[in-house]
Amino acid sequence: MKNLSIINEFVLLGLSSDPQIQTMLFVLFLVIYFLTLMGNLMLLLVIRADSHLHTPMYFFLGHLSFLDACYSSVTVPKMLQNFLSQKKTISVWGCITQSFFFILSGGTEGCLLSAMAYDSYAAICHPLLYAVVMNRPLFIAMVSAAWGMGFLNSLVNNLCIHSLQFCGPNIIPHFSCELPSLFALSCTDPTANIILLAGSAAFLGLVTLLLILFSYSKIMFAIQSISSSVGQGKALSTCSSHLTVVLLFYGTALFRYISPSSGSVLEQVVSIQYSVITSLMNPLIYSLKNQEVKAALQRMLRQQICVSG
Repeated sequence: MKNLSIINEFVLLGLSSDPQIQTMLFVLFLVIYFLTLMGNLMLLLVIRADSHLHTPMYFFLGHLSFLDACYSSVTVPKMLQNFLSQKKTISVWGCITQSFFFILSGGTEGCLLSAMAYDSYAAICHPLLYAVVMNRPLFIAMVSAAWGMGFLNSLVNNLCIHSLQFCGPNIIPHFSCELPSLFALSCTDPTANIILLAGSAAFLGLVTLLLILFSYSKIMFAIQSISSSVGQGKALSTCSSHLTVVLLFYGTALFRYISPSSGSVLEQVVSIQYSVITSLMNPLIYSLKNQEVKAALQRMLRQQICVSG
């Protein structure tokens, strides 16, 4: 690790240097983080506790909830600490570790969203064959592949950063350690790392995004054949909300990892969208508009009331 020993720590500038604004941001992101953890962990608990939800769709959703809780936890706790701290530093190893889990979470989330879109396609477009098509070995393999792809993508990109030397400056104009921000601080040429990151992000992102768009296009055509206008409206509302979250996640993440890093405020806003807001929105989108999850939550609450009573 001699190539990383020149600088021992980085300084994260964060979202603002104004103490009053930092205090307001601390409260805001603390509330967002609390709601994110509460929403995702509650959804995960309901899925595990209710046998009616032991289906492929909720198997995927359970992993997504766990992942979103982890994804938010990669950056937000350190951000909250820096809002209240005068010394906004992070060790080089801590920075690389944060970057590893950040890319792992983001890559895995993209693959999981793709798997969930295929599951919806199979359920809506081929309902009679759904149990055969989406069998247990297949959906377990799909989730395993999602985690595996996210891990390999993160491992390759973070191993290659060890070829770079950091000898100053050590100031990161961001609230977290993302590889594009680290490349700008390298004393050696990071072109190969930039190409690798952009290429892997484009490949993984665009392949999974195309699968999602294909699945939802088929779903939209299938919805048109629903005779009930009420049923059509509910299906369209659900699919549109899912698709909105997906496009916001992919659009902002691909923008951040394919375009050159500039250290602008826009980059930080984009990062907040795909690393913080998406994790907050997913449990709301996938549960509040889902009657089965609502019913399971009501059953669980009734059971708790009966036990305590």
